[in-house]
Amino acid sequence: MAGRVRVAVLISGRGSNMTALVEAARDPDYPAEIALVLANVPDAAGLRTAAAAGIPTVAIDHHPFGRDREAHERAIDAALAEAGIGLVCLAGYMRILTPWLTTRWQGRMLNIHPSLLPAFPGLHTHERALAAGVRLHGCTVHLVTEVMDQGPILGQAAIAVRADETAGALAERVLAQEHVLYPAALARHLGRAALPWSDRSLIVV
Repeated sequence: MAGRVRVAVLISGRGSNMTALVEAARDPDYPAEIALVLANVPDAAGLRTAAAAGIPTVAIDHHPFGRDREAHERAIDAALAEAGIGLVCLAGYMRILTPWLTTRWQGRMLNIHPSLLPAFPGLHTHERALAAGVRLHGCTVHLVTEVMDQGPILGQAAIAVRADETAGALAERVLAQEHVLYPAALARHLGRAALPWSDRSLIVV
């Protein structure tokens, strides 16, 4: 497909959602090309996965930058520019972003979060969902803004919480939905909502 958007995926670990995006982008009709995988952890397992798939990778370790988050983000932004990136997908990227980067990529940076936002922003979402006794839990793809986990929602997938479910089991079931939702939400964001991988914004299992 001509004119596919060049997407960078930012990771900090194994990058399972990155892998889901890469698999979706193998379809020539998919509107995005995964053109770069970038990690802030040099030995992130997802970098090896991406390299094995033939995708350019780069690691920009945050440690040498100390507390200067913006300087680290300027290095990331330079790498994105060099790769000709048009849109960024955060996929398990475990860094709080500064307004400098979120403003620079406003409307062009997506994130996936393991809860049905606005419920349970931040960490430990599955444990918090179980403690709250919710009957539905799931995941959300949203645009990234200055306020963490509060950007405009692009899509959600929901599952029913089972009786006596553990946080680990719930996390695995939600992750399976993340792998479906993220490629679909990205496709929809790029204006290709009629295609097979973008026909559901709310999945209830």
